Amino acid sequence: MTTLSEGKVKVKTLTMRQAINEALSEEMERDTSTILFGEDVGKFGGVFGVTQGLHEKFGPRVFDTPIAETTIVAAALGMAITGGLRPIPELQFGDFVGVAFDEVFHKLGKWRWMHGGQMEIPVTLRLPVGIAGGAGPEHSQSPQAIFMHAPGLQIVVPSTPYDAKGLLKAAIRENNPVLFFEHKVLYDVKGEVPEEEYIIPLGKADVKREGSDVTIIATALQVHTALNAAKTLSEQGVEAEVIDPRTLAPLDMETILASVRKTGRVLIVHEEPKTGGCGAEIAAQIADEALFDLQAPIKRIGSPDVPIAQSIYLEQFYRPSEQQILDTVKELMEY
Repeated sequence: MTTLSEGKVKVKTLTMRQAINEALSEEMERDTSTILFGEDVGKFGGVFGVTQGLHEKFGPRVFDTPIAETTIVAAALGMAITGGLRPIPELQFGDFVGVAFDEVFHKLGKWRWMHGGQMEIPVTLRLPVGIAGGAGPEHSQSPQAIFMHAPGLQIVVPSTPYDAKGLLKAAIRENNPVLFFEHKVLYDVKGEVPEEEYIIPLGKADVKREGSDVTIIATALQVHTALNAAKTLSEQGVEAEVIDPRTLAPLDMETILASVRKTGRVLIVHEEPKTGGCGAEIAAQIADEALFDLQAPIKRIGSPDVPIAQSIYLEQFYRPSEQQILDTVKELMEY
């Protein structure tokens, strides 16, 4: 479990927006080959304010692009393999990674291997995702699970400012492509971040809360929903262990399986549609490796398999709720 208190580490409180901005700034200071570009990331500072001040600080190394996702990703690939650069492209809304699907799915993930390992592809593609404020069916999705089916890509999904900064710094230094998914609602979430330099290695899950009765595996915003539900469950005599995978590829099954074998009950929660979401793969691997350690069936909660509503009143019914978690855990405990 990540703990920063106890006076051992000097910390400051940042929003996730500020933590990502700090990571970008520090890495661009450290390595002059690092560049940042995308739609409105320059003088405007990004549609979500994440890149505020970076254009003023780094000048032409932070620049705007047309609304052309295919070109953004393709340019990043070309810069990485021919220009000796370490690009950090941003797609203003992660949904539109679909426009650049060929460049991401085929080229970013496969070209190093197709060319006998002769090239490195140090591209970190930033992708804001998630249901937030009535943005509708094409600006509210969480498409990260699609890329679990794409060998060669690493997938990061942070849930806290601490994780976002440490994981982004690791992603930028990585010599292989990383998709960095940022939930838009989490930009305003505050948390403690060390004042000193730190890196969180990719592929290491975090136990956000320890427990003995049921394992709740959650990603992005749903980590916070799960933690809130765990507090209520504790008052009812049920101790839930909450695990945040943090990266979906590589996926830290060792930490997940250790928890499952301890509790014997599993609930997986994510905002992606339930069908084919990351929970499906996690559940399959648990069934493969720990079926006889289970005391109840593996349960999943995800969004319904329909396009996300434009209405701010209807969209709330797509996102998994604390009550759904409480009801499902009650069902698990009855086995």
